[in-house]
Amino acid sequence: MTLNGLEVCDLQWRTARRSAGNGACVEVAPAAGRILIRDSKDQDGPILNWSADTFRSFLKAAKGGALPG
Repeated sequence: MTLNGLEVCDLQWRTARRSAGNGACVEVAPAAGRILIRDSKDQDGPILNWSADTFRSFLKAAKGGALPG
């Protein structure tokens, strides 16, 4: 699968350090100034594609409790 000319299988996907290791988490991969996110259980499924700045803003909001729960 390709995403904007990138081979998804060649990306360096990783899970969170605190992942439970049960496959119920997301994976992230940096790619050309973007942050790609996918479901670890569905690696051939949809991929979210965010700019690095947008992803940093999302993480800041999530860590600060600014997102609805």
